[in-house]
Amino acid sequence: MKLLIVLENIVMDGVKRAATVVGNALTEYADVTYYSLEDVAPYYELDADLVIAKRPASSHVLNFFGENPYERYKPQIEDLCNFIQEEKFQTVILPAGLTTSFAPLIKNQTPEVRVIAWMHNNYKTYLTQYYQLMKSEFVQGLKAADVVVVLTESDYINYRQFNEKTVKIYNPLTIVPEEKADLSAHTIAFTARIAIQHKGIDFLLEAAQYLPDDWKIAMAGEGSDEDMEIFKQLVKKFDVADKIIYRGALKDEELQAHYETASIFVSTSRWEGMPLVIGEAMGFGLPIVAMENTGSREFLGNSEYGILTKAQDVPDFVAGLNKLIVSEPLRRTYAKKSCKRIRSSFMLDKIIKQWLPILSDDDNSKRMLKCAQ
Repeated sequence: MKLLIVLENIVMDGVKRAATVVGNALTEYADVTYYSLEDVAPYYELDADLVIAKRPASSHVLNFFGENPYERYKPQIEDLCNFIQEEKFQTVILPAGLTTSFAPLIKNQTPEVRVIAWMHNNYKTYLTQYYQLMKSEFVQGLKAADVVVVLTESDYINYRQFNEKTVKIYNPLTIVPEEKADLSAHTIAFTARIAIQHKGIDFLLEAAQYLPDDWKIAMAGEGSDEDMEIFKQLVKKFDVADKIIYRGALKDEELQAHYETASIFVSTSRWEGMPLVIGEAMGFGLPIVAMENTGSREFLGNSEYGILTKAQDVPDFVAGLNKLIVSEPLRRTYAKKSCKRIRSSFMLDKIIKQWLPILSDDDNSKRMLKCAQ
């Protein structure tokens, strides 16, 4: 099978990380090619060829959330459709909203190609925030896709209104831990882009005021110049410079060490699809404290696998965090729960077995979709 995975770019981003981990694993079963709309060096290691659009788009956009995508990306869409036709791809995966909006145009030129739309964030965020300016094109893409892949039960219910051939498949664990976390350390790990509103950096820094004197939050990630300036202002506002260890963007051994040397992982996002970093942290045996959103709830249940606190509620988050800070035995209890959750549902081989049946239009894939529905 010839499989094409289309991305805006392959920069540091959860969508691109998940797509490359799954894509690399699928090279054992299919002839995989990555396709980038922008000419940017890939941040992640690729086990398959990368093709850059013949007429690349501007390379300074992390993700496109504007309007009129068919006009804005007309040359890239034309080149993509021609490439799919010329190279005789059988299946095309379109992660997130912009590339999903291309589905009707791909199907119009190559109706025999199987198109899979892959939703990495929750329904409300995509429809009312990220893609509100191109909602019509996005919805057209969802309807034109042969299959829509989502990450959570909430999204499964919501996206099905546009396409009944919707299936829930988790993103896999993206890091294989070499060592388990040191649950005696007085360090709290946080991993995310420094995106103030999305990742709730303001909530995190407000909460940092209430940490015991010998506890610190180690932050891995980077952001735009604007967000980094706001980050510095918030650190000053809450007077928490002595509570924050800012490590910048990390990967490979440095990211492993970030998790291994912590004893708690926290997430304060206002919204998420299903954040890879929570899965990463759980894989290292870190107990989790997370503000509620559809993604964190899918990972943690009703605090079954971690401590789920009220959405955007700093006092409740601090109360939940303090339960783990004051009790190493409780940290170890939740560490075991983290490992159990990852082993049961998020290992790469298990996820790939769920992807394989939907990649081709055959009786097996139809049975897979029927079971998922």
